[in-house]
Amino acid sequence: MKRSRIALTGLFCLLAGLVSPVVARSPQPPSQDKAESGIPLEELRVFAEVYGRIKQDYVEPVDDRELLRDAIRGMLSGLDPHSAYLDEDEFDELRVGTSGEFGGLGIEVGMEDGFVKVIAPIDDTPAQRAGIQAGDIIIRIDDQAVKGLTLNEAVKLMRGKPGTRVTLQIVRKGREAPFSVTVERAIIKTRSVKARLLEPGFAYVRLAQFQANTADDMREAIRNLRRENKGPFKGLVLDLRNNPGGVLQAAVAVADAFLPEGTIVYTRGRVRDSQLRFEAAPDDILDGAPMVVLVNGGSASASEIVAGALQDHHRAVVMGQRTFGKGSVQTIVPVNDKTAIKLTTARYYTPKGRSIQAEGIVPDIPLETVELKRAAEDQTLLRESQLAHHLDNPTSHPDKAEQPDGATARDPSLIEKDYPLGEALLLLKGVAILRIQDGT
Repeated sequence: MKRSRIALTGLFCLLAGLVSPVVARSPQPPSQDKAESGIPLEELRVFAEVYGRIKQDYVEPVDDRELLRDAIRGMLSGLDPHSAYLDEDEFDELRVGTSGEFGGLGIEVGMEDGFVKVIAPIDDTPAQRAGIQAGDIIIRIDDQAVKGLTLNEAVKLMRGKPGTRVTLQIVRKGREAPFSVTVERAIIKTRSVKARLLEPGFAYVRLAQFQANTADDMREAIRNLRRENKGPFKGLVLDLRNNPGGVLQAAVAVADAFLPEGTIVYTRGRVRDSQLRFEAAPDDILDGAPMVVLVNGGSASASEIVAGALQDHHRAVVMGQRTFGKGSVQTIVPVNDKTAIKLTTARYYTPKGRSIQAEGIVPDIPLETVELKRAAEDQTLLRESQLAHHLDNPTSHPDKAEQPDGATARDPSLIEKDYPLGEALLLLKGVAILRIQDGT
């Protein structure tokens, strides 16, 4: 036992020596008590005691490096769901994941109560085609229970060779029991921008996530739609539903494309490098045309930055459901050539000073998740044109019943196929009508 105490004392001295320089360099807020800035000696004694007890009494020998790595992981995972320690393999996985092409399922995930929560499925990926939804909780990956795994470990299990399959056991709100979904892995190539004309004068732009070139691709898509429309737009729908975020600078550039002036977003943290503010340049790619931004619970991080900026500046109407609420900034800090830590270093704030964190963006017009079906026409109702001896309309064409622009008699309406998008288009049409009546 004497030898053990000597070992513990030696470890304690080592830890004190390691911690002391870090504390000395760490910036402290002026209001912080001096007692809190010192080394917590009692807690270090407890740590050293537990470390020694594991080394001496655990049922199997444990490698010192493994114990210290796990201790580092525990420190970071206890901070928030997004901070993490990245060993050599995990650091490589991060580089692969941000390269835009990898073998996997195509979902953005986070941790919640020890389980993996789906933030959003990525467009045109196996996960989306398999029906995985934002808000799903993954409790088992093949035969491996998720509880007890780190997020990186769970992600590693879901990634793999394209063509292989993985079975996920899922808990979904509104369903009584967990259910299983089998997904075939594929090469995930993310295409961030899709665009089309909904009707003459009304444009639709879908951003699946924010990559380095998203803003440039979006501007090019809008220019192409303007040429196709042969004139300016009456309105545009920016669809950010199930967009899990991405590159901060891309989000800033997207919001900047529609804002002629003002703050887009700012960040606040403890260190000077985390104090950032982004301002809009004096241009608006739509020349002031009305906008609707569609969001839901899968709209996170960079999506919330864009929606919050456009909402605060009254540049767009935000429609849909409350967003995810990821309002924190993560910084990758290399520890050496092979490992790094992912550390939360700041919070995002909208131009009006609202923190996005754990609150999200509340839509101006909330929409429920509904599915609409066309009701059968009531054959008992009569119209004037069906009455005997009715007067003819002198201005109507006898051979052509007029239809609204873009509508057809047989095809299901947009509001049936995509209720939120249909509502967004109806709102833009109403604004366009009012603008014509006002002469603007």
